[in-house]
Amino acid sequence: MVKVLRINMTNREIKSEELPEKYALLGGRALTSQIVSDEVPATSDPLGPFNKLVIAPGLLSGTSAPSSGRLSVGAKSPLTGGIKESNAGGITSQKLASLGIKALILEGQPEGNDWYGIKITSDGAEMFSAQDLAGKGTYEVTSLCRDRYGAKVAVITIGPAGEMRLLAAGVTNNDTEGNSSRYAGRGGLGAVMGSKKVKVIVVDSPSFNAPVKDAEKFKEAAKKFSKILMDHPVTGTGLPAYGTNVLMNIINEAGTLPTRNFRYGRFDGAAGVSGEKLAEVAVARGGKATHACHPGCVMRCSNIYPMPNGKVCAPVEYETAWGFGPNLLIADLDQVAMLNYICNDVGLDTIETGCALGVLMEAGVISFGDGKAAIEMLEEVGRGTALGRILGSGSVVAGKTYGVTRVPAVKGQGIPAYDPRSCKGNGVTYATSPMGADHTAGYAVTANILSVGGQVNPLLPEGQVDLSRNLQIATAAVDSTGLCLFVAFAVLDNPEGLPAIVDMLNAQYGLALSVDDVVKLGQQVLRVERRFNSEAGFTRADDRLPEFFQTEDLPPHNTRFDVSEADLDSVFNF
Repeated sequence: MVKVLRINMTNREIKSEELPEKYALLGGRALTSQIVSDEVPATSDPLGPFNKLVIAPGLLSGTSAPSSGRLSVGAKSPLTGGIKESNAGGITSQKLASLGIKALILEGQPEGNDWYGIKITSDGAEMFSAQDLAGKGTYEVTSLCRDRYGAKVAVITIGPAGEMRLLAAGVTNNDTEGNSSRYAGRGGLGAVMGSKKVKVIVVDSPSFNAPVKDAEKFKEAAKKFSKILMDHPVTGTGLPAYGTNVLMNIINEAGTLPTRNFRYGRFDGAAGVSGEKLAEVAVARGGKATHACHPGCVMRCSNIYPMPNGKVCAPVEYETAWGFGPNLLIADLDQVAMLNYICNDVGLDTIETGCALGVLMEAGVISFGDGKAAIEMLEEVGRGTALGRILGSGSVVAGKTYGVTRVPAVKGQGIPAYDPRSCKGNGVTYATSPMGADHTAGYAVTANILSVGGQVNPLLPEGQVDLSRNLQIATAAVDSTGLCLFVAFAVLDNPEGLPAIVDMLNAQYGLALSVDDVVKLGQQVLRVERRFNSEAGFTRADDRLPEFFQTEDLPPHNTRFDVSEADLDSVFNF
């Protein structure tokens, strides 16, 4: 039976419910956003008893579909105040789907200060005391749970930041090698899990056991889709060789690399923190230039980076390398990796933390380029000091606390690693996405910078709204399938890509969906999310970038963000 696992923390009761018919064709982001919309009052306190944390595998998760092991985590965001879906790799999605669990819903709030864990197996689910795990970092918690329950279990957990309910706290799970670093990082959803007093969720099951109606047709479509991915230069060559950080030198050359808290578009030290450099050092130290973040991934764009102190950071992604590198004028890869490691362990979103550190450097709390001081400041989060709590609450809180107005954030969420003045399609996405500033919500870097899926001049306003709109729709659909967002590179360039995805869905569920049906799914997801945000009090004024992007020229192109407000307001006209 396909089911929903409902965990009520008020009375500590776990119920297995049959999946409602209206949710039958939803998965991943489509399902988390729909459940949040249906069950969470839009005006409720994100850290209060009426918010719910929803964890859902994608529609294709649990099958042999290539790169289909992504996990969606959703709730009302304490960071943005709106609806949120954050997406992670790791081994959990495949295991939940293989158990027939379409969604796991954490609701209610217990009295007292006790911490709880939940163990899920093929025999059912049970709650246990996690008091001995409270206060521990995610690496230790994951290691302890794998020792207790078996090396192949999936471990969803939060760090001390989530326990303290800091606004930049994320939810992590482990990869196949046990690294606790596959984060649903954005939006503060770790704080929501912490508000439920749930420290850890352990999932024990085989992978790839999800039922498939027509196994032969599914196998044929999956094989075709895998070849499409492997034949594309980005998904078949660039990402498997150097991971996501292959973008560092490319974005720097394009003059789109936000440097010194978004003052410049290029950084002289970019090569020192690039994917090429990371691969060289990682391999020399016995790590891995690339590896798979979840079972069944064919792109293998993650990495394992050993540090001089003997610790291992896995992975150092492009957005993280940017946030702790060029954004802070730090060109030392080991310092970047250490900042990354601390975030992973204490349980913080690296993008939001990088933006917050940039704001604190802007305020003069520490100096730009001082990696040692940045590491020392980040260590304060785990100790729960006042400054640590400010840093762990994100860029907007840091700006308000220190009177800094140059804060790169939209809807309360820090802007990622592409300056919107020289990648204007991404600027439209940052401004208008229901998720807050989020590059993954509509990755216009494809046509703006990489010439994937066509070309749209990144320096001009023309064409950016259509580009962002179409990508936001497509992304909402992809996030619902459990496929990695990076499949979009190949799908955008190969007309057989999207039909192959549709063929896999039809073979798995015994359906007759068309490509148009998948597009409609993406549109519906966005409508649901926009409606929730509207009910929460969001207006058109929230679909705007910070003022300095419109008033300050960005070197080297000396451009400003000049997509009109009227055009921004037309993004969701579909």
